[in-house]
Order: sequence, then C-alpha cells, then structure tokens
Amino acid sequence: MDGVLVSRSGLDDLISDLTQRGYEVLGPTRVDGAIVYDRIGSTADLPVGWGDEQGPGGYRLVDRGDEGLFGYTVGPMSWKRFLFPPREELFTVSRSNGTLTFNQAEITAPERAFFGVRACELAAIGIQDRVFLESGFVDPGYAERRRSALVVVVECGTAGGTCFCASMGTGPGCSGGFDLAITELPGDPIDYLVRSGSAAGAALLDGLGGRPAGDADFERARRVVEQAAASMGRSLEVEGIRDLLVDGPEHPRWSEVAERCLACGNCTLACPTCFCSTTVDRVSLDGDAVRSRRWDSCFGLDFSGLHGHSVRATVKSRYRQWMTHKLATWHDQFGSSGCVGCGRCITWCPVGIDITQEVRAIREEAVR
Repeated sequence: MDGVLVSRSGLDDLISDLTQRGYEVLGPTRVDGAIVYDRIGSTADLPVGWGDEQGPGGYRLVDRGDEGLFGYTVGPMSWKRFLFPPREELFTVSRSNGTLTFNQAEITAPERAFFGVRACELAAIGIQDRVFLESGFVDPGYAERRRSALVVVVECGTAGGTCFCASMGTGPGCSGGFDLAITELPGDPIDYLVRSGSAAGAALLDGLGGRPAGDADFERARRVVEQAAASMGRSLEVEGIRDLLVDGPEHPRWSEVAERCLACGNCTLACPTCFCSTTVDRVSLDGDAVRSRRWDSCFGLDFSGLHGHSVRATVKSRYRQWMTHKLATWHDQFGSSGCVGCGRCITWCPVGIDITQEVRAIREEAVR
C-alpha cells in the first residue's frame, strides 16, 4: 500500500493542491459550539485542539489542550447534505397561451473535496450509493454530485460516547472506497500517514512530498485505529437482529419507547443514511409552478398518509417502522444494515433515546 508521512504543513499543501485543481474543499470546522462541515482553506480552519463529549441527548465541545487536528468524532451534520441536499428543485412549469411547458431543473455539481470524512460516514455514503445509484433507478442529481466528489477520509483515533461503528463493521478504520486516507499519529511532533485508494488519490499523493511510509508507520496507524475500536461508547449485537425486530411487532418495548419519543424527526435528519423525502409545489397566480424535493421523516404523521388517513397514526408505530427498517428490512432492500453506528440518533435525540439500548431491551425480553 502506498503512503507517505507528512507534518501538518503537508496537509496544508494538500488542501492548497486541491484548491488549485479546482475543488471546493469542505471539511470540519467549529461553528456555534459544534463541529460542522463548511469550506476550508487550510488546517487553521479545522477544530485544532478540540474534542467532544457526547451522550444520549447531549453534546459539547471540550478543549483538549493539544495541537491535534482530528481529536473529535462526528457532529450534527453529515456529508449527506452535499450529495442529497435538504432542498432541491426538480422542474418548473410555465404557462403560455394555454400551453404548459415543463423544464427540468439544471443540475449543479461543483467539484468538491470532502476532507475529513470518517469511516462511518464513508460507509453511509456507500449505502446511499446503493439507494440512489444501484437500486434500479439512478437519481441524476445525486449521480452528478457523487461523480464530482473526491473523498479524503480521516481514520478515527478516538471514539465518542455514542459511537458503535465497530459493532456495525463500518469503522473506525477504512480499507477502501476513498481517494485518500489520513491517520493522525500522536507524538511530538504529530505525524500524519496519508495513503491513496484511487488513481485520483495516487496523483495527489505523488505531489504531496513527505517521506515514504514504512512498516513501522503503518503499524502505528493500526494501533491508533485499534485503540479507537476498543474505546467505543456503545455496542450493538447484530447477530439475528433482522428476525428479532421483524418477528416482534407487538413487543411491549415499542409502547415504552413511544411514551418518551417526541416524533420530532431529529434522528432521521441527523442520520447520514436516511433518505425519505417529499415533494412541494409552489404555484404562482399566473399558473407558473416549481416542484422541489425536500427531506422528510417517517416520524411525521402525514408521511404515511393515504386517502386522508395516516397508515401509522401512533408514535409507537412510527418509531417501530423507523428502527425496524433501519436495522432489519433495510437488509431486504439494499443488502446491508441502514445503520453505520455513528451515534448521531442517540446524541441528537432531545429525550436521549438510545437505539442500542432499545435493541438490547427487546433482545433480553425475547430470551426470557
């Protein structure tokens, strides 16, 4: 495997090189007390020295007191918003002399470099690829944006309080599906192992400088990832989970969680794989119209509305639908789980509902 060892200045050179090649470089940055993804111009824009503390319904940044660039996990925003935008115009309708003309909206797909993608998020992008590109229908907007995206992964050296990617087999390390992968190697000074995973990544690696990575460097990177895997804040037993949930639609735990659930949809909006959407028409008085697609949530009462009535009128039925689809029937549709273990649905739930705890409770009751 090709790789080089660079200092922080080497990563600055990489960001500069990407910019010069015409990429809009997006990466993690600190805004309003959270880690979000926005345009960056150098490593100075990253949350240098910051970490995070996450728990059910809780998130805050903490000053780590070091010079690390990637000492935090994932925040409220996922890369989904850049590939599958929250709002997207689909087509317009214009009326002239009694004739309607339909015009498909222009697809804009600027070349973007996703800098700092975590392993669980890379897995989430792969899941959405199956949904939008490989399930029998190709979403043209997603396809163009995906084609224009270059992915720079950062392997995790620390796990968050709600992380369970190790249980899902989606992290904290990466073995493929990226253009470049970075591993932050602690020490004085801090080193960064950068390796390529594609032809585009290899071209960037050739111009990066640094020194060729040796076996000892790869071993250091392996230990960093192993440490993160051993410090997961959560775990989820996945063996037999599909049948466990599908065969238990009347389990009493569904009623118990419904008493706490607000049906706010936070979990679905923060989730990097949820893809539910609805369409909205804006019609002017002269008859012209714009149809747009926007994110929606299966927690909404009207989401399953048919003939004026909701198929899932209770919070219990809607929570059961979400979790059963995510962890069970997603396998039937797309050949994998719909969960990557990022923990966002736990952290950003206002009442702290923990999906790993809910599965554990159902499993324990089933065993008795």
